[in-house]
Amino acid sequence: MKVKTTIQQQLQELRDPLLNLHKALVDAERVGYEKTFGAIQSPNQFLQLLTHDPWFAWLRPLSQLIVAMDEALAEKEPLTSAGVDALVNQTRRLLVPSESGEGFSRHYFDALQSDPGVVLAHGEVTKLLRPRNGPV
Repeated sequence: MKVKTTIQQQLQELRDPLLNLHKALVDAERVGYEKTFGAIQSPNQFLQLLTHDPWFAWLRPLSQLIVAMDEALAEKEPLTSAGVDALVNQTRRLLVPSESGEGFSRHYFDALQSDPGVVLAHGEVTKLLRPRNGPV
């Protein structure tokens, strides 16, 4: 069994709430999709929609970021501070809601306006993105 380093623990501490945020966003999008198109018939159909339907395409940058974190955590080589910093900074850049933006930032803004679960999950992630030795 591989012992986690402090750097790995830092990344894991961000990855888990980020995964919760992803789930909250997916759940919120599913509700909107089903209101528009009707019930999704099976988990397999939902997986196909998540990976191929344009309705869910805006979520892919977040999905890809989580996969990148998972891959970094699974590497045999130890993680570096620079590698973790890059993933943290990528997270900071991605999770910027924008009412006037496009793509992820606009959809993210809309989700934050309409779903309390997304707001709570966003808050958990952003707490971890604050600089540890200074104000936000």
